Amino acid sequence: MNGQTGFGELFLSANGRASRLPSTLAAAALLTLAALYEAAVEDPIPRLLTGVVVYPVLIYCGACVLSKRLHDRGRSGWWAALILVSIIACWPHPIGFFDFLFFLVLVWAGVELAVMPGEPGANRYGPNPLRPLAPA
Repeated sequence: MNGQTGFGELFLSANGRASRLPSTLAAAALLTLAALYEAAVEDPIPRLLTGVVVYPVLIYCGACVLSKRLHDRGRSGWWAALILVSIIACWPHPIGFFDFLFFLVLVWAGVELAVMPGEPGANRYGPNPLRPLAPA
């Protein structure tokens, strides 16, 4: 293995690290899927019935993607919970004062996870995903 994370592992495992580009693409894909689902299922009753399956899957995959990216930045994956709560609170648009605070969390997360590079070397979560491991 060369240290690169496959998309299956990115969406289904919170262990290890993931670089900016795959994480950003994965997060954008999950948000797009959520928006498409809500556009396709407009009636409240079918959304309630199917949302019991769809939303937990999206949240789990989002937690895995966010955790891996947070690990790459040297942060605990538990910060993903705050980011996911902020997304849920602001979805589809912020309304009140607390939503504004959650929006600020999302701005921080955007800068921290999509703009800032990962730690250059190995950290406690694993090797740098951009540097291939030396052949054994």
